[in-house]
Amino acid sequence: MEEMEEELKCPVCGSFYREPIILPCSHNICQACARNILVQTPESESPQSRRASGSGVSDYDYLDLDKMSLYSEADSGYGSYGGFASAPTTPCQKSPNGVRVFPPAMPPPATHLSPALAPVPRNSCITCPQCHRSLILDDRGLRGFPKNRVLEGVIDRYQQSKAAALKCQLCEKAPKEATVMCEQCDVFYCDPCRLRCHPPRGPLAKHRLVPPAQGRVSRRLSPRKVSTCTDHELENHSMYCVQCKMPVCYQCLEEGKHSSHEVKALGAMWKLHKSQLSQALNGLSDRAKEAKEFLVQLRNMVQQIQENSVEFEACLVAQCDALIDALNRRKAQLLARVNKEHEHKLKVVRDQISHCTVKLRQTTGLMEYCLEVIKENDPSGFLQISDALIRRVHLTEDQWGKGTLTPRMTTDFDLSLDNSPLLQSIHQLDFVQMKTSSPVPATPILQLEECCTHNNSATLSWKQPPLSTVPADGYILELDDGNGGQFREVYVGKETMCTVDGLHFNSTYNARIKAFNKTGVSQYSKTLVLQTSEDTDSEEQTVPFPVSSERLPLRRMSPFSSTLNLQPSFPRRSYFDFRPSPHQLSLHSSLQSLNAPGCNFETQSAPYSQLVAWFAFDPGSAHSDIIFSNDNLTVTCSSYDDRVVLGKTGFSKGVHYWELTVDRYDNHPDPAFGVARIDVMKDVMLGKDDKAWAMYVDNNRSWFMHNNSHTNRTEGGITKGATIGILLDLNRKTLTFFINDEQQGPIAFENVEGLFFPAVSLNRNVQVTLHTGLPVPDCYSSRASIA
Repeated sequence: MEEMEEELKCPVCGSFYREPIILPCSHNICQACARNILVQTPESESPQSRRASGSGVSDYDYLDLDKMSLYSEADSGYGSYGGFASAPTTPCQKSPNGVRVFPPAMPPPATHLSPALAPVPRNSCITCPQCHRSLILDDRGLRGFPKNRVLEGVIDRYQQSKAAALKCQLCEKAPKEATVMCEQCDVFYCDPCRLRCHPPRGPLAKHRLVPPAQGRVSRRLSPRKVSTCTDHELENHSMYCVQCKMPVCYQCLEEGKHSSHEVKALGAMWKLHKSQLSQALNGLSDRAKEAKEFLVQLRNMVQQIQENSVEFEACLVAQCDALIDALNRRKAQLLARVNKEHEHKLKVVRDQISHCTVKLRQTTGLMEYCLEVIKENDPSGFLQISDALIRRVHLTEDQWGKGTLTPRMTTDFDLSLDNSPLLQSIHQLDFVQMKTSSPVPATPILQLEECCTHNNSATLSWKQPPLSTVPADGYILELDDGNGGQFREVYVGKETMCTVDGLHFNSTYNARIKAFNKTGVSQYSKTLVLQTSEDTDSEEQTVPFPVSSERLPLRRMSPFSSTLNLQPSFPRRSYFDFRPSPHQLSLHSSLQSLNAPGCNFETQSAPYSQLVAWFAFDPGSAHSDIIFSNDNLTVTCSSYDDRVVLGKTGFSKGVHYWELTVDRYDNHPDPAFGVARIDVMKDVMLGKDDKAWAMYVDNNRSWFMHNNSHTNRTEGGITKGATIGILLDLNRKTLTFFINDEQQGPIAFENVEGLFFPAVSLNRNVQVTLHTGLPVPDCYSSRASIA
């Protein structure tokens, strides 16, 4: 009841309502308070006068147009109080309960009438103190509002219950507040008196104890006199008619309609029905007992939830701390690598400083010595040593040749931390919870008729099952490492076709696909085995089922890496080596059947295991100054500086040979030819950094260069029409160069391993054309056969 008290108080005076009236907005207010907040409005400001004069209705009079009037359909009289002229001159006050009210503009006239009957000024306005809606009163004034008799009755009962607290009837001195009432004894007890005078044992155990308020109601409703018959007012009920189920008197049995009915004694039936009610109450009491036990169980669940929450939070913190510790350990390892790279760069630069210092000292000494010799006036003595000095000067000058005054090490750190997969994993870190809102998508089906391989690329296509009703938000394509290792993601997206480039020749891959949506991921599809191209005379190798021209595949280069975790992120290339292994199903680049389970393709390789590949230059990875033509087989440059361009195909195993013909050669430039990593520097000559192995050549001689180190100067250069051959033997881990079908110098580089891409650096004075799919030169193949 106490929670209801605020509903029973007037928003103006803050006391219990006295003669409450109902405003049209359904809020209540005391009649006296309503008279106190009446405001008289000027005639010109009233809504009626504004409508009569044709003036526009203000924004505050919105209720004038769309509210049904309390008195007539033509005029509601509603409006916001802020629209009246008297509002600015009438300061607002606050009632005791915090609601803003507006006092009258002038005190009401003195009158001996009651507030309800006293006349109100013409054009009076009353504003609801709760919703602040205003109403223009008519001639009836406040009498036009209905009185809330229900609210008055509720207030009366509430005040009686608060004022008349029930006291114990057995306390000897100061009666305490009663806590129970016995319906059989008709006595109110406090707790001590109940335990002393009405113990729950013996005959008293069957008495019914109720709360005092309920007992008072039962007292009020209980009859105070003996019930009389309704047909015979002078007779008391003495019998009970079983057929009519009602008490009757003796006269009803003798004269009335109950004369032939079965009757029983009134007292016996009274006891019988009380017994039946007690039995029914016993069943209800059992249910109440179960409800109490259930409440106890719920309260215990609250405690258990709190304990489990603390335990779960501690477990979560421990797991996150473990991740942070692992990240810190990895951070220490990566910092160690950075420090190692730092020391290496410093060592190289310091060694070059020491070397150049010694060489400069020798050169300076030679120069000073030669100047002193020139000062001598003895012609015969001078001529005896002049030839030797001239040769020494030229030899020293040659030692300061190309590359000597170029730093062997760059100041930049050629390391890039690929943290995007880890960040993605952290963002996707979530609790594993069974979700029943929607199921996961069905397992995708690989469409073998649209899958194919070409050279070292593979195209895969998939679809959802025909009867699947659960949509997929995307798909995840995975390939393994070709050696029974873990699968790794190569594509995540909504497309249903993907081409993976940059794979390795004569290698076998396992591929699988799964779908995902907001609920989770599906099961993996059946594993498909892919076999890339082997040694063959066919330029283009595909499965016998062509890919539909209406579906352009999404191209995706393989992002696998067999190097350390600290690698630049190049999603269009691969960094891993594969080894062939037998599998259950082979998607082979020959015309072999796709549906033959357990098929294994065996080939007879050449003695030097050459893998023939057809490729072109890659515009996507080239420097922006490179100019392409002839289907990306011919390149030149728009800059006078050297710029690098790579081939589209990378090699990690086998023997590969390709050639470049010089279409234009002006002003004796130094183009460079060789192989490089995908992350080679593109704006300097090939071989300046440690990501390229090259031969740069002019019109007279050539040098081998790697990491800005020049070696093996060899006579013989190039002119327009010359042919440069590059032989990459990854079986022997060597790189050899040819000019016009003749080997240029010794084997240029040894112990080369990893993934390499054909590379060229040139400027605007050179134009070359690429020729691929060539056999190894006879001189090399014969040596390989002998070896």
